[in-house]
Amino acid sequence: MKGHILLEGIVGSTAYGSATENSDVDKLGMFAAPTDDFLGLGNPTASIVKTNPDKTLHEARKWCRLALKCNPTAMELAWLPDDLYEIRTDLGEQLIEIRDAFLSRQAVRNAYLGYATQQLAKLKATTLKMDSHERPEAVRDRRHKHARHVVRLLSQGTGLHANKFLEVRLDKPELIWGMGEEVVADPRYGDSLLKAAEELFDEPGVLPEEPSVTDVEDWLFAVRRHYLT
Repeated sequence: MKGHILLEGIVGSTAYGSATENSDVDKLGMFAAPTDDFLGLGNPTASIVKTNPDKTLHEARKWCRLALKCNPTAMELAWLPDDLYEIRTDLGEQLIEIRDAFLSRQAVRNAYLGYATQQLAKLKATTLKMDSHERPEAVRDRRHKHARHVVRLLSQGTGLHANKFLEVRLDKPELIWGMGEEVVADPRYGDSLLKAAEELFDEPGVLPEEPSVTDVEDWLFAVRRHYLT
């Protein structure tokens, strides 16, 4: 890989505390492309995806853009418990220190409610395939996975709205599993969870109206200066 990894850690179900013996270990990271690569005609690689184990690496600029939209998957990288980081450089540490700068009220609402709504829609669509030729256990596994994502995303999103903190390692993962089972049994329960989350987002929270783009750009400029040859 042409670049320098700034942060890398274990995400997904392992990070949430809800992994089973069949769960994959997913990794997420951020790298800085050489600054010289931005000065010519080409565009540096924005993301690198690997398998065995599953790993996604985003270039620093792309990660920042995702995080400013409060993308739930990208955001995890800056909020992992300490023991889940496998690479944590000085520049990565500086990013963690300014992670609040990426947060904004509407972006958190749009991202977390939006992703939860998508997962619930996938669950409902998968349920319609129960009578298809596909193996029933495969369909069942996807339904339960979608349902857990719905509950987790709503819990994390409303937590950010109320506390300005992203809880990656869930305090009560068994509760997420239990509520997920209820969503699978009756997807209308998922609709009621979405409605309740929307009502919570309508209440005053602690998130700023706008992210601190200046702080984010200052950090990104520091990265570019560091890797300018």
